[in-house]
Order: sequence, then C-alpha cells, then structure tokens
Amino acid sequence: METTRLSSKGQVILPKAIRDHYHWSTGTELEIETRPDGVVLRPRKPLASTSLDEVVGCTGYRGPAKSLDDMQDAIARGVRERHAGG
Repeated sequence: METTRLSSKGQVILPKAIRDHYHWSTGTELEIETRPDGVVLRPRKPLASTSLDEVVGCTGYRGPAKSLDDMQDAIARGVRERHAGG
C-alpha cells in the first residue's frame, strides 16, 4: 500500500507508481467524491464530442429561424419587461 501526506497548501502528491498504473499525466483532471470514510479520486470523463447537426434543435423551438437582430430585440424587450415589473 502506498502512502502520501497532505501539504500545508492542502496538496496531495500521488505516488509515481499509481500515476503510471492509471496513466495519469500532468494536467489530468480528477473528480473528487466524498464518502463517509474518506474520498475517492477518479479521472474526469470529458463530454462526448458532438456536431452541430446532433444538437441543433435541442431547445424544442420549431418556428422559423430568427435573425441576430430579432434575438437582440427579444432580449432587450425581456430586460425592459423584467425591470418594469420590479
């Protein structure tokens, strides 16, 4: 069993044998899960790559396409209504 220490800055150094075993290199992002008896570290899984075609329409909007000017006008209108409502 490997051991390590917590530094004064709250840092933990993972022994080289463990980093090598899991192929964790510099910059690997780790998730921290707290448990009643301690913590678990696991590599953060990146989100799967997607294309625009795969996600377009995910908001459920089915109307005609809006121009940038239309969207900016709608945002401004919403801000005015929100501020007018108190």
